[in-house]
Parts: sequence; structure tokens; C-alpha cells
Amino acid sequence: MYEELKYWYLRDHQLFRALSFSQIKQLCIIVGFKKAKKGDIIYFSDSEVPRIFLLKKGSIKIVSVDEEGEETIKDIIQKGDLFGELSLEQDIQVNEYAKALTDEVIICSFLLSDFEDLIYKHPTLALTYTKFVGWKMKRLKMNYANLVSKDAKSRLITFLKEWANKEGKESEQGIVIENYLTQTDIAQLICTARQTATLLLNELTEEGKIIYGRREIIIPNLNSL
Repeated sequence: MYEELKYWYLRDHQLFRALSFSQIKQLCIIVGFKKAKKGDIIYFSDSEVPRIFLLKKGSIKIVSVDEEGEETIKDIIQKGDLFGELSLEQDIQVNEYAKALTDEVIICSFLLSDFEDLIYKHPTLALTYTKFVGWKMKRLKMNYANLVSKDAKSRLITFLKEWANKEGKESEQGIVIENYLTQTDIAQLICTARQTATLLLNELTEEGKIIYGRREIIIPNLNSL
């Protein structure tokens, strides 16, 4: 059953669509398959066996740890995204870990060495991978640009809009987002203090632009946010 799941998980991802049925079947032999629940640690960057991960279900956060042990959320990974040793270089020193945010998380993973062999054998896959990682880096740069050029409230609004566009579901009340982030998480993602994030969330609630709850966030009118 796991082999069949692996096949469809890989076949469904845009990174592997150029591969044939038999080639994807070959991938199923080397790919790892894992389920996790909220709070589980998926990987540490200092692992002796580096891997590349593909998220098939759920959401996780990438947390970086500085020399003083302070933790900061670096990115939120969602369905279809890649994480891990994306640079394909093992000598780059990065201290980070990935943690499951949602109740059910499903991931596939490759040993870095196996993935390098795979790219070497399939140049088309190498090109697609380069574009995929390039897009991811561009998104991170855009996020950084927003942090530099916007005030805290504007950053929060931009973050909520992006979250709604990616994961929000329409309802009679408006756009509903499953809230798996704490206020501390949100504060770190928009680079502000938790107290500031709390004040801004309360302010948007008082203005009627959002309905904030621990389990969900409702945006009555996305255009007026």
C-alpha cells in the first residue's frame, strides 16, 4: 500500500511530471515515507544523513536557531513545497529544524546522495528543480523586501492576505483560515514583538476586518483588508 501511495504522491507533484511511469516506480524504491502529528520534529539540519523533503499534506514551520540559542521562524512550508538540503551542498552551516504545525503531516524524502544521482540521470528534472528552488528563493526575497519597506501593520495585512489566498476557504462569513499559528509565530513571521502582533490583531478585529480565534481566522472581505 505504501508503494502505491508513494507513486501517486510523486506523480502528482510538478517536479516529477516529466518522468515516465517506470522512472517514478524506480523513485519509489529510494523515497522515504513518513507521517507526523502536530508538534513533531521532522528534521534537524545537522543530521548525519542529509535529506531533501517533499511535503504532501499539512503545514510545517522551519525554525532557525542562532548562536545564542534564540529561535526564529524562517518559513512556513505548505503542501507541495520542498525543504531540507535544497542547495545540494553539505558543507553549508545552517542550524535549523522543521516542526509539524497541523494535526496530520505527510512527507516523502530522499537521501541527498540519491537525489543528486537522480538529477544527474535526468537533466529535465534538474532544470525543473532549479526553477522550483529559484522560485522559492525569489519568494523569500520578496518577503524580506516587505519586511524592510512596510510597517508592522502593513506586514501583518500582507501576511494574512497571502495566507488566505493559499489556504483560505470561502464561507458565508467570508474567507476562513485554519489557524495553526500562535501569536508568537505570527509575530516572528512579520518580524515584530508578540505584544505588537497581539495589539495589531486586536485592532484589525475592532475594525471589523478580521474575526480572530485560536482555531480559525475569518476575513469577511479580503479586498477591504
